[in-house]
Amino acid sequence: MDYRRTHRLDELRLENVGETVTLSGWVHRRRDHGGLIFIDLRDRYGITQLIFDPDISKEAHTAASKLRSEWVLTAKGTVRKRGEGLANPKLQTGEIEVEVKEFEPLSVAKTPPFSIADDGVETHENIRLKYRYLDIRRGEIIKNLALRHKAMMITRQFLDQKGFMEVNTPILGRSTPEGARDYLVPSRIYPGNFYALPQSPQLFKQLLMISGVDKYFQIAPCFRDEDLRSDRQPEFTQIDLEISFAYPSEIKQLITEFLRGLFKECLGVTVPGSIREMSYHDCLEHYGTDRPDLRFDMKLHRLDSVLKECGFSVFNNQLQNGGVIKAICVKGGSALSRKDIETYTEFVGQFGLHGLAWMKMGEEGLTSNIVKFFSSEELKQIEKTVNAEVGDLLLFAAADEPTVNQALDHLRRQIAQDRNLIDESRFEFLWVTDFPLFEWDSETRRPKSLHHPFTEPHPDDIHLLDSEPLKVRSNAYDIIINGYEVGGGSKRIHDMNIQEKIFKALKLSPEEVANKFGFFTEALSYGTPPHLGIALGFDRLVMILTGTDNIRDVIAFPKTQKASDLMMQCPSDVSASQLRELEIEAEAKEISWI
Repeated sequence: MDYRRTHRLDELRLENVGETVTLSGWVHRRRDHGGLIFIDLRDRYGITQLIFDPDISKEAHTAASKLRSEWVLTAKGTVRKRGEGLANPKLQTGEIEVEVKEFEPLSVAKTPPFSIADDGVETHENIRLKYRYLDIRRGEIIKNLALRHKAMMITRQFLDQKGFMEVNTPILGRSTPEGARDYLVPSRIYPGNFYALPQSPQLFKQLLMISGVDKYFQIAPCFRDEDLRSDRQPEFTQIDLEISFAYPSEIKQLITEFLRGLFKECLGVTVPGSIREMSYHDCLEHYGTDRPDLRFDMKLHRLDSVLKECGFSVFNNQLQNGGVIKAICVKGGSALSRKDIETYTEFVGQFGLHGLAWMKMGEEGLTSNIVKFFSSEELKQIEKTVNAEVGDLLLFAAADEPTVNQALDHLRRQIAQDRNLIDESRFEFLWVTDFPLFEWDSETRRPKSLHHPFTEPHPDDIHLLDSEPLKVRSNAYDIIINGYEVGGGSKRIHDMNIQEKIFKALKLSPEEVANKFGFFTEALSYGTPPHLGIALGFDRLVMILTGTDNIRDVIAFPKTQKASDLMMQCPSDVSASQLRELEIEAEAKEISWI
């Protein structure tokens, strides 16, 4: 029997009644109603009901009794209208059914480890990952992959229309310091030497600018050996682009236009024509993070100057040791119990904060077991600073500034989630600018690049490179959506004199520079145009578009949070002969697979 389909399983309607059709797919459900057998046939597009009637084809009816879930079959029959009151409004094809005259099983199936038809049944994620091909078949993941495909096509069409050239850059390259650990690939031809998988195409895309490719893009595979979380994977995809002879304002405008089109076409959502900006300093000051979720308020309020002479020793000790005091105001939070506050105190403990102080705002003012340590004027200043109203809860954190910021950032998000303060249908976009160019590396006792050593310093701060490098801002920018860093980029250094100042500030010797970046610095010396770029995390972007908070939901075959592939059972050991060819000695350690 010819198994070529004449229709997808979401296409048939009342206007097709009377037509002879051939349908192919998987058995979604089978129902035997005495003389009639009903099969819900499924493909990635939808479901159509087949009916096997012994009065139409006794042979087909008899054979259909043997069909089971997930068998693959092809069926030929006639489209007919369902009986009065029997339409299924949940199906796109719910007003019709196909009376089967002949069919052929194409493949039988074992009983799956979890139900394919009942997608609402909870299944442990590790089981779903082990049988990922079945999980995709259930429907939700395949919908995400379809939206991912749509987003990828929109991306390519948009950048092509803007004059960008797609160029593929190497996967096997040189290990260079870019922040995370490299995945290394041993060389058989050059024993003891290694390639590195790219953390990003950063150097290659800059080399393309030197080559005269003025507008480059690539939907690039990237690899980072780093600790994972729900929005990270060891291998990921980014929309990578670079432009010559342009300024940051132009690339922000380009990305804003791209995001407007993407969200409009994928979700019907209108992105503002101008995305607001906030400095790195202000993000940390008011939200504790450089990727704030702006869908709800609850800012961090600094109270150092207000409480510098208070009688509460916990606060005083932190201020004397260079710490800070910040608070958040939870609107209507007075209803929270002591037990609730204790739960939040335990929560911030995982971020290094040893406790939370609290006050509640009542009709008579602030109340708490610690208000006795503060003067009436100090309490009034606290009320004013945090804009406290009757019924509010104030939560205070005192420690070194990084700890306070990190703890209150996570606490702010957790409380917003617990109190349903987040409108999940809303999208808040933000450009973050004026990042520090360097941060202090306590291990090496010298500055290190916050992004990479080819980021241009802010033009207003270049004079500080020699004297106060840690005060220098970078000409960099990140795009944030709903608290996720979706992309980041910068203007690059094209002047070799400035590049040498950066290497000097990083305390890199000429030998280190030559060893790590010699090929690139030589390229810079042959005439480099001003250029800049950005990389958007494509998986993370699709994650936001689909409304999931798990990046594994938008990748066909993802790794676990421990970077293992449960389906292929890797990483795995390799044969001794392979290791001998590479001149590598290694002792394999057993991995437990579910």
